[in-house]
Amino acid sequence: KFLAGVTLVFLSILPTVVYVIAVYQLGMPKGNLDLGGIIGSYIGLILLGGVFVAIGVFSSSITNNQIIAFIVSVLICAFTYIGFDAIASLGILGDADLIVKSIGINHHYVSISRGVIDSRDVIYYLSAIFFFLLLTKISLESRNWKK
Repeated sequence: KFLAGVTLVFLSILPTVVYVIAVYQLGMPKGNLDLGGIIGSYIGLILLGGVFVAIGVFSSSITNNQIIAFIVSVLICAFTYIGFDAIASLGILGDADLIVKSIGINHHYVSISRGVIDSRDVIYYLSAIFFFLLLTKISLESRNWKK
């Protein structure tokens, strides 16, 4: 299910390469693009999509109702994307604000989308994917124990 979701994300992003090629050809001078930023953004989008798919798979594993799974997934995705930034922007945690902000997905996506593919960001995304897939595995195994 996860691989199918990530494949769908990849195939959804793939047609946008046409726009990059068009802007590359029409630029003045020709090829006047920040290809590092563009490639970084594509990599970041695929990793971001992977995390969101893993969250969706996890939320569908904890309930049998598809609507509830969708709502839970949207809430978790929204919180991981903007929730940590919102908490850090309150300034109530003092020195821990930077740590809280770095837990959020947006912090790492902004870094990658600038064209700087830092190993810390890639490891963060892969760890988040692994974490939610592990939670999915645990959730599905616990269903078997209840039977």
